Amino acid sequence: MKNISIWISTMRLRTLPLSISGIILASCFAVYNGCFNWLVGTLAVLTTLSFQILSNLANDYGDGVKGTDNNDRIGPDRAIQTGKISPDEMFNAIKINVLISIALAFFLIFTAFGVKHFFLTVVFFLLAIASVTAAIKYTVGNDAYGYKGLGDVYVFVFFGLISVIGCYILYAKTIDHVVFLPAITIGLLSAAVLNLNNMRDVESDKKSNKITLVVKMGIENAKIYHTVIIGLAIVLSGLFGILYFTSFYNLMFVVAYIPLIIHIKKVLKNTDSKLLDPELKKVALTTVLLAILMGIGHLL
Repeated sequence: MKNISIWISTMRLRTLPLSISGIILASCFAVYNGCFNWLVGTLAVLTTLSFQILSNLANDYGDGVKGTDNNDRIGPDRAIQTGKISPDEMFNAIKINVLISIALAFFLIFTAFGVKHFFLTVVFFLLAIASVTAAIKYTVGNDAYGYKGLGDVYVFVFFGLISVIGCYILYAKTIDHVVFLPAITIGLLSAAVLNLNNMRDVESDKKSNKITLVVKMGIENAKIYHTVIIGLAIVLSGLFGILYFTSFYNLMFVVAYIPLIIHIKKVLKNTDSKLLDPELKKVALTTVLLAILMGIGHLL
């Protein structure tokens, strides 16, 4: 049981709700447009969770073997860092998770498109391979893009654009303009979560030569960048509410602005990166809340 609890902890369950926020939002739009499918939705959630868990395991492995996870790290301890799981054990777990992720993605794509939509089947299978590769290459290998300040781009694209727009296409077999602003919003807020994580770890990242965007721009510029992407997410989601307004229920999601604005004030005033860790969970959960309320509000 102790070994199981270690693996569960390594999967970092607290990161999982954010990963499916785009799926929730796309599913609500699918319900609104009469193309929702429970099996596709369930498989989309399971596939997304498998990708996120794969990313978490790969990050533990990549940062662990590089020595980036050390005593200077502020966040929760990692498995390799503490010696609870060996690099070889983690590598084997990654290989198993890759197989699970690909299998789930295959069933999802086949269920959604079958043999009738061959082009979409090929495109989404390539996206699945790209997702698996991106999840691993974030920290693993000598050419890891998370060490080159490109993590924000990955998060924006995969957690925002692909998550929302891609999931909607799985349901509808076509693109609808209604999903673009919400997709960008979720992508920006997901990037804000990563930026917050990198602001928290900026000192240990510098010592480990992990060149995140925060390390490149400096903590004060990172605060400005953080304010801009959250502010832009608020503006674009508000624009969505106006452009697609049919009733005041559509604007339910604006209540999520309150914790986001409070959060921005805390970040701008912060002088100790150690105090940023509790904010990570708040922003992640607020993003999920916004996605749920935006989706449900669109249905009412």
